[in-house]
Amino acid sequence: MTGVSDLPFRRAASMLGAPYVATEMVACEMFARGRPDVVRRAAVGDGLPLMVVQLVGREAHWLAKGAEMAEAAGAHIIDINMGCPAKEVTGALSGSALMRDLDLAEELISAAVDATTRPVTLKMRLGWDDASRNAPELATRAEQAGVKAITVHGRTRQQFYKGPADWRAVAEVKRATNLPVIVNGDVVDSATARDALMQSGADAVMIGRGAYGRPWIAALLDRALHNGEKIVEPDGVERLHIMLDHFWDSLFFYGDELGLKVFRKHLGWYVENAPWLRDAEARRAARSHLCRLDSPRDVESGLTALWLQSADSFR
Repeated sequence: MTGVSDLPFRRAASMLGAPYVATEMVACEMFARGRPDVVRRAAVGDGLPLMVVQLVGREAHWLAKGAEMAEAAGAHIIDINMGCPAKEVTGALSGSALMRDLDLAEELISAAVDATTRPVTLKMRLGWDDASRNAPELATRAEQAGVKAITVHGRTRQQFYKGPADWRAVAEVKRATNLPVIVNGDVVDSATARDALMQSGADAVMIGRGAYGRPWIAALLDRALHNGEKIVEPDGVERLHIMLDHFWDSLFFYGDELGLKVFRKHLGWYVENAPWLRDAEARRAARSHLCRLDSPRDVESGLTALWLQSADSFR
């Protein structure tokens, strides 16, 4: 979720009722050295609910320092990412590459646990590839090292995001540990959330890519799973207000020039998820038009005009 779950996005999701939000992946060494863009990724914000700072690294010293700094910044939970499949991360022997060296993975986990008074959680995949699905072993080691909960994405690293998530394989992790297990991967609505929970036996679900352009979805899923409510996504006017609040918060957080640049990806996802723009060509045209606008006021007026006109015609 690097480049997605920044503070403005997390604020939007939290204001809409998300019970649990996590930062973008924060590289511990660069965080400790004060690199501005990395420090910005760790921004916790005031007044948010359960706040998780997500760390990544390959050296125990830096994991420990990152955990200390995350706690000092106000994190309620420290999450260690051993699931990211991106080549730039695994090429640096971080993220899911650590599932190829469980001794080092355990050393890093212990360093983080010993460095903070906050609960430490762990995110992983099923393994590096189908020949080494070692998530149950890593979960067992993590529990012994003091981790308090585990999230498992139902794919191997070599799969990246190809093929369906294997929620049933997450059940092996659930059997291997007494810790709460969170299932992740391909959860986009109440039906997939319930299937993921049933097949994995997990205690909770985590949503990632399914939240692109839908910062409200975590709150709706939470209510659907707890109360049986039917998910009704926001209508056109509600979405417009959500988008504009998100947009202006991005400008406030980053400054106008960078904020506009960062927000364009979210803008594309909001357009992609608009139910009244059913035609792919219409979505492409809308994205192209909006993403070429280079002043905040033009974006606001262009977005408002498109949204209200399109949503009205959809009715």
